[in-house]
Amino acid sequence: MAGCGSGLCCCCCPRCCGERESRTPEELTILGETREEEDEILPRKDYESLDYDRCINDPYLEVLETMDNKKAQRYEAVKWVIVFAIGVCTGLVGLFVDFFVRLFTRLKFQVVQSSVEECTEKGCLALSLLELLGFNLTFVFLASLLVLIQPVAAGSGIPEIKCYLNGVKVPGVVRLRTVVCKAMGVLFSVAGGLFVGKEGPMIHSGAVVGAGLPQFQSISLRKIQFNFPYFRSDRDKRDFVSAGAAAGVAAAFGAPIGGTLFSLEEGSSFWNQGLTWKVLFCSMAATFTLNFFRSGIQFGSWGSFQLPGLLNFGEFKCSESDKKCHLWTAVDLGFFILMGIIGGLLGATFNCLNKRLAKYRMRNVHPKPKLVRVLESLLVSLTTTVVVFVASMVLGECRQMSSTGHSGNDTLSLQGMSEDVNSSIKTFFCPNETYNDMATLFFNPQESAILQLFHQDGTFSPVTLSLFFLLYFSLSCWTYGISVPSGLFVPSLLCGAAFGRLVANLLKSYIGLDHIYSGTFALIGAAAFLGGVVRMTISLTVILIESTNEITYGLPIMITLMVAKWTGDFFNKGIYDIHVNLRGVPLLEWETEVEMDKLRASDIMEPNLTYVYPHTRIQSLVSILRTTVHHAFPVVTENRGNEREFMKGNQLISNNIKFKKSSILTRAGEQRKRSQSMKSYPSSELRNMCDEHIATEEPPEKEDLLQQMLERRYTPYPNLYPDQSPSEEWTMEERFRPLTFHGLILRSQLVTLLVRGVCYSESQSSASQPRLSHAEMSEDYPRYPDIHDLDLTLLNPRMIVDVTPYMNPSPFAVSPNTHVSQVFNLFRTMGLRHLPVVNAVGEIVGIITRHNLTHEFLQARLRQHYQSI
Repeated sequence: MAGCGSGLCCCCCPRCCGERESRTPEELTILGETREEEDEILPRKDYESLDYDRCINDPYLEVLETMDNKKAQRYEAVKWVIVFAIGVCTGLVGLFVDFFVRLFTRLKFQVVQSSVEECTEKGCLALSLLELLGFNLTFVFLASLLVLIQPVAAGSGIPEIKCYLNGVKVPGVVRLRTVVCKAMGVLFSVAGGLFVGKEGPMIHSGAVVGAGLPQFQSISLRKIQFNFPYFRSDRDKRDFVSAGAAAGVAAAFGAPIGGTLFSLEEGSSFWNQGLTWKVLFCSMAATFTLNFFRSGIQFGSWGSFQLPGLLNFGEFKCSESDKKCHLWTAVDLGFFILMGIIGGLLGATFNCLNKRLAKYRMRNVHPKPKLVRVLESLLVSLTTTVVVFVASMVLGECRQMSSTGHSGNDTLSLQGMSEDVNSSIKTFFCPNETYNDMATLFFNPQESAILQLFHQDGTFSPVTLSLFFLLYFSLSCWTYGISVPSGLFVPSLLCGAAFGRLVANLLKSYIGLDHIYSGTFALIGAAAFLGGVVRMTISLTVILIESTNEITYGLPIMITLMVAKWTGDFFNKGIYDIHVNLRGVPLLEWETEVEMDKLRASDIMEPNLTYVYPHTRIQSLVSILRTTVHHAFPVVTENRGNEREFMKGNQLISNNIKFKKSSILTRAGEQRKRSQSMKSYPSSELRNMCDEHIATEEPPEKEDLLQQMLERRYTPYPNLYPDQSPSEEWTMEERFRPLTFHGLILRSQLVTLLVRGVCYSESQSSASQPRLSHAEMSEDYPRYPDIHDLDLTLLNPRMIVDVTPYMNPSPFAVSPNTHVSQVFNLFRTMGLRHLPVVNAVGEIVGIITRHNLTHEFLQARLRQHYQSI
């Protein structure tokens, strides 16, 4: 048997794929064996795809036969209950993170601030710096240890969830241990003074809750098991992960609609109206759960719903005494467009620098012992703490406190906190009635600093804003990618807000535009920089509008984000896409390039197939499963001219041939039924046509026309195969025997059949083979047994397995001449895992997987196409 491409793995001949292709992208990068800048990391073949398509086999049909309308309604009601539970649990995770971040941050700043005030007079500021270092290094060390326990908990988790929603199974990304390490690690990272946010990891945490809660079991809690056999498929799990990710966005920003759009925009390929309602309901549940508990804990008034999300932008409102003030005017749109262009350039610069840092870590940090990653995190924490402390003490300016400096609201109402307004004002080294503007930004939680930039008027000098932006830009770029849970939304918003506030100050000081509202420019700057970094458009627009509670900001935010995205895309990809590519994940974009339609399915498919027969001996199945890494196998029968002779001597081959003939006769019989039904029409011409059709269909030898077509030993598309063959003297028939395609069987299904002893002996009929129910087939989901762990002594290698009841007899398939854009749209829209290529006479000639549709693979095949021309 030849090699195969199924799952995400495609075998290629050793001559074509040398040692270079066998190495992982990380190894290629470390060894320096890279060619061009954009081709350094190629999509890896060891990632497994999710299968959104239903396998409509006999066990599934048995479930459908017992399903009536009442059972279907109960099943749907259970889904709604689980979706609500996912939203509530995600809100509680956000409450846990927020509560302890506030507790640890308040404790740290109180101790350090009192020490600074005392040491200002005594001259012992070094002691204050040591206290701050002690807090920050301890918290960051704990966060790094949690990442060592579960490495996938590092970072924001958004690239991993984006991959999962796109249809790629990233190992360990939705495990219970991951969400525990993520939630606890991010609170230590934020409390440790790193320039990271807790909003991004909330999306990952919500996705993990969505993946695990419907299963009612966890590999980390093996002793706790519930007999709940429902929702055990990639299709259901992926829907719940979509709901959980949206709930994470809703809990982070108080934006349920933005969360729903985030799941739609950032990866989910298959979408329907029912899923939209469930995701929105889950997002609402997360938002109001978090709002209810936060409002009750902070204000003591349960049920008031005053704090919708972890990050609240406050109310943008002009002072009632200033009649000329407007939030924004049509003239400001020109400045917003320019800010969008600058934001896109800054975001592209940020992404370029962070990509270089990530590659450096892959070469010099990740291959070394894990302790080196902890030391790197501690080094970043040490540098950040020293920079923050020195900048606050040396670079800050003393600004005059002004009672009219607040734009209509005081800090209390804007922040939604019970703290006094002066608690966010730092007076380090400044005389009475003045405060340190740099320390006010650095020695406050990031959310408080964002609110200061949004709503305080005339409190920050242009020099302070410039220095703050440069320092924060550099340190946040260095921080994102170290081995701690970290988000990027809040640092990007804070950088952009400083940039926007600087623009407003310059316009007021040098151009004389006194009527502009500084908070609007800070908000637009935040949107421009964040959009330039992450390149999100629809969902980010709605998230920012919901966070501000100001619908009039919709137009300027949308225009700014679009301009920032277009500008940034001219130079590189978004930060999440960059990190996805660095990991070598075969992510599928929304659509292919126009020039890819020069290729057909036959140009990109894998023609070397590892297949199984409808009736196969156990020894053959074990050999196939142990010598390949493919995740699915076509079920085929060979087209032999001497089938009758084989039927006489071998029962196994006889069963296979009988199955092929029965399936062919079934299709022919269906055609006869249609012809018979057409006779009921009164038209004499139609009756004559039916009679002629039946006459040609049944020749004197009673050979079926379709059977004759299938037995023809030629290939209708001679250009399907590569030019370089193992032997130029081989004919097409010798290299590729015609195989009649009957369906697909998954590796997990074959292993389950072997583990449960589903087989029959050659002296018995296949009807004597035990039958498994749908619940038994999916009982081990999502971690099916491994073939290498199977005890071969318990198996009789001569026994036969009938795979036909468990295969998918009707998978999506395409013709060899199908254009690549049609193949791509079908594969991505339907969330497929394998796409067989079947020719006009029902023979499988190749198979297409996710790896065959990646941008890099299509580009390589397009270059080969041009060379052949």
